[in-house]
Amino acid sequence: MNGQDIAAVVNVVNLYPIAVDSLQWSLFDQTFTDDVHVDFGGQAVWDGLEPLKQVFDIIHRPFKATQHATRGHHVTIDGDRATCLSYVHGRFIREVPEGGNMFESTGWYDDALVRTADGWRISNRSCRTVWWGGNPLVLQTSPDVNVEHVLDALSVEVEAGRIGHFNAMLGTAG
Repeated sequence: MNGQDIAAVVNVVNLYPIAVDSLQWSLFDQTFTDDVHVDFGGQAVWDGLEPLKQVFDIIHRPFKATQHATRGHHVTIDGDRATCLSYVHGRFIREVPEGGNMFESTGWYDDALVRTADGWRISNRSCRTVWWGGNPLVLQTSPDVNVEHVLDALSVEVEAGRIGHFNAMLGTAG
């Protein structure tokens, strides 16, 4: 495996939190493919870069601040394709009438990436939550935002064959 490719994949995965926390959606152009598929669970599924940028702006702009931290990256490379499993801890701050101004959660990103003429890009992202705490009302940034608090264990998803990164590592189909 090429160390430069691994570093480039990790750098792309780490660009996502910078884009979200700074509300700089043009950075998504350096993060995702034009036809990206993003699945955050439940109804939080989007197809295409432009729709993703639009909905993320609507969802994230009301927050006073957010902070996403990714860590524990594990990368596989197979020619012009890669996978990366990383852990995420997100904090969301917004004044609401009751219950406190912070919500936080931890979970993972299961990313499939492709090498493009402009470098590595995420073509498919699944995100699942393992734990959450704080005030869930903080996430209700508009009446259209329906947050589902579903917790999901990595071990269960691996056993079910639903983690692309593990399937790539083990050479199995998911």
